[in-house]
Amino acid sequence: MDIKILTIGGTIDKVYFDEGSKYQIGESVADEILKESNVTIKYEIESILKKDSLDLTEIDRKKIIDTILKDPHDKIIVTHGTDTMIKTAQLLSQKPHNKVIVFTGSMQPARFKSSDAVFNIGAAVTGVQILPTGVYIAMNGRIFDPNNSKKNVELKRFEIIKE
Repeated sequence: MDIKILTIGGTIDKVYFDEGSKYQIGESVADEILKESNVTIKYEIESILKKDSLDLTEIDRKKIIDTILKDPHDKIIVTHGTDTMIKTAQLLSQKPHNKVIVFTGSMQPARFKSSDAVFNIGAAVTGVQILPTGVYIAMNGRIFDPNNSKKNVELKRFEIIKE
């Protein structure tokens, strides 16, 4: 079973750019995280964009969705900025496909010791292997339906809108 990991950018891949504490999207950390975690599944990583999700345009979202739908893999993980991850996942969930697609990201850059990135990528890797066809979000130890979830900025977590 091969898993495709598509990287968009977002906080998960941010690095300090200068002494002014400004961030820039760096290279994806997904491969490094999976190797350090001794993950033995077969996977491929492809970078689609290197953008903060607040900077994504509708053209960017179309590129993301088209790339996912055209990819031959039926198990896909997307690392994406958390601010607009739900929007992209919702748009994708409206398209017909026979894939398991799991979006994930982090509230802190993966390069930070206190980051949730490793945990979230681990959840996405597990989720993409066991979930039925559909579009999901793996954050904060849960699997979310993008059409029934929200990001709680104040609490720095994703939540179900209605249970």
